Amino acid sequence: MFKRIIDEDIELRILEEKHTEEDYLLIDKNRDYLRQWLPWLDSIQSCEDVNKFIKSCLEQFSKNEDFTVGIWYRGDFAGVIGYNELNLGHKKANIGYWLGAEFTGLGIMTRTCKAMVNYAFSELGLHRVEIRCAEENLKSRAIPERLAFKNEGVLRDAEWLYDHYVSHVVYSILDTEWNISK
Repeated sequence: MFKRIIDEDIELRILEEKHTEEDYLLIDKNRDYLRQWLPWLDSIQSCEDVNKFIKSCLEQFSKNEDFTVGIWYRGDFAGVIGYNELNLGHKKANIGYWLGAEFTGLGIMTRTCKAMVNYAFSELGLHRVEIRCAEENLKSRAIPERLAFKNEGVLRDAEWLYDHYVSHVVYSILDTEWNISK
């Protein structure tokens, strides 16, 4: 199974069924905060729902279709990051992520995204990594901007978010543009 130590504070681990409860508790505690940008919260109403998600992630991981890991900060479960739409044939992936509110503003997601981009290029041999953020989600958009991703434009009304559409800003970086030692 995948496990990666980013620094003295952050560790990434493949999500396993044993992480179900801590994942659910963080989601439930941050439901109002996460609801602002994530469309899947209504489908997560119990530990069983999270367990189904984790099982699905593990199945997709075994087929090289997805790669979802938990983020631990100083030993506490802090959030999730993954390669959504991992496509090894086209050598590209889209990174998605979320953190509990108490873990924001600490540089966790920037360091974690950097590690995931390094892994995508150096170990998976990908050519392109994308991050898509809701246009109004300035905190999330700051991450690819900090990492020198290119803003490729806006996908208008790209996602239905409970009762309205949100547009997405598409960011990308190519292996030829990425400096692993950043």
